[in-house]
Amino acid sequence: MVFKLKRVIQRGTKGSKADNSNDAAASSASTAPPGGSTSAPAMAAPQPTVTRAGTNVAASRLLAAPASRTSAPPIPPALAARLGPLQEKLPNGGFESLPLFRDVPSSERQNLFIRKLNLCCYIFDFTDPTKDVKEKEIKRQNLLELVDYVTSGTGKFTEAVFEDISKMVVANLFRTLPPSSHENTGSDSFDPEEEEPTMEPAWPHLQIVYEFLLRYVVSSETDAKVAKRYIDQSFVLRLLDLFDSEDPREREYLKTILHRIYGKFMVHRPFIRKAINNIFYQFIFETEKHNGVAELLEILGSIINGFALPLKEEHKLFLARALIPLHKPKCMSMYHQQLSYCIIQFVEKDFKLADTVIRGLLKYWPVTNSQKEVLFLGELEEVLEATQAAEFQRCMVPLFQQFSRCLNSSHFQVAERALFLWNNDHFVSLVAQNRQVVLPLIFAALERNIHSHWNQAVHGLTLNVRKMFLEMDQEVFQECQHKFQEDEAKSKGLDEKREDTWKRLEAAGTILYNNSHMKGSDVPPDRMLSIQTES
Repeated sequence: MVFKLKRVIQRGTKGSKADNSNDAAASSASTAPPGGSTSAPAMAAPQPTVTRAGTNVAASRLLAAPASRTSAPPIPPALAARLGPLQEKLPNGGFESLPLFRDVPSSERQNLFIRKLNLCCYIFDFTDPTKDVKEKEIKRQNLLELVDYVTSGTGKFTEAVFEDISKMVVANLFRTLPPSSHENTGSDSFDPEEEEPTMEPAWPHLQIVYEFLLRYVVSSETDAKVAKRYIDQSFVLRLLDLFDSEDPREREYLKTILHRIYGKFMVHRPFIRKAINNIFYQFIFETEKHNGVAELLEILGSIINGFALPLKEEHKLFLARALIPLHKPKCMSMYHQQLSYCIIQFVEKDFKLADTVIRGLLKYWPVTNSQKEVLFLGELEEVLEATQAAEFQRCMVPLFQQFSRCLNSSHFQVAERALFLWNNDHFVSLVAQNRQVVLPLIFAALERNIHSHWNQAVHGLTLNVRKMFLEMDQEVFQECQHKFQEDEAKSKGLDEKREDTWKRLEAAGTILYNNSHMKGSDVPPDRMLSIQTES
């Protein structure tokens, strides 16, 4: 008979010996609104540094209440002698050691597994590296043993074991994240691209707990039908809260774990997508501060890749309401690569969405940030690569009006990136089919670059594009050239007229000023100005 031993070591309290009562362990499962979703292909797991690499997995169940002390059935003297004393916090603050799994019979290993789980519920303070050094190492070794035990697949986990696993995972992982380092100083000039992230001091233990969680869910011995009672929506929400951690190592593990949860627990899929949406909404429209946007987008990129066709309206709304507005925040460059991938996935799945995406990018086009403009131009090229002629025609007028402004940008990287679009064969093909509309929109910008742009590289690229249009359709080119010359002549005439008007106004002002100092003037000042203006 396998005797189940449950004991939670409370932080900061003295250990107690096992009593012989059979009190039932009570723990309430957290609940949340229902959800569901589409599937996603496998995603590469992070490369941990713990012993033995294993298969990627999902997570363990969150209990709404904190882990409560539970009693265990009596242990036979023979078994107690083999297992040794319970691992507890002793009065002197030390830990006693539990035996290794290989040192006990296979029939008793699950009891030892539970005891090790309960031991690892004790949380240490890592802010002082000299404190509890021996005890921290004992816990680390036990965590490594737990990882090896789950990876070995020595036995099917019972629901009672799921509960103990949940307590250990919740106790270690779900915590309040510390404020960012720049928030402590009150500085508003924090640049996430320049500043070093704050590393989690408890990572020597957290990494192994994350690895345990990862391998636990992907284990073939983990029954998803039972595990979903513990990996519920409340667990998912608290897991998503951790994505705001500054430590990139933690976010990498969270990314892989959440992706495995999404793949294994189909019932949670819509809920996960909705929860991620809510994080994005808060980030875009309220805070513009979140450390895990890139990782969440990476998960979504894999999810979007698995969307079935035709796309549901829910997914199209997600594109319009969450993904496209993510181009608005100032720190977009931190996650632009992942965002662009998600956008392209949508356009490749449904080419009719190209018009929506292009107009969305034009809506959020940066006005004063040249580096963001370069990123936008690169993303537009990828979108246009997947755009068909009909969708291109719907948005080409506002698109090339924006391209015209980019061509004349005084920032040479913006102008250069816009001119590089003509190196793309598909883009040139779309332009050639609609040259009667496109060329008049950008001809003036090309001519201004040739005559007045300060950068020689931009000047040379402009000449190449101009030559391309000339070879493409000489008649349209000449029409545009003739119209440009007429417009320039009219503009020059207006400039001269305006300059002449200003000169006459200046002269009239001078006369008015002089006359105002003349005594006995019979002409009122306002009449004098009128006379001079009319003349």
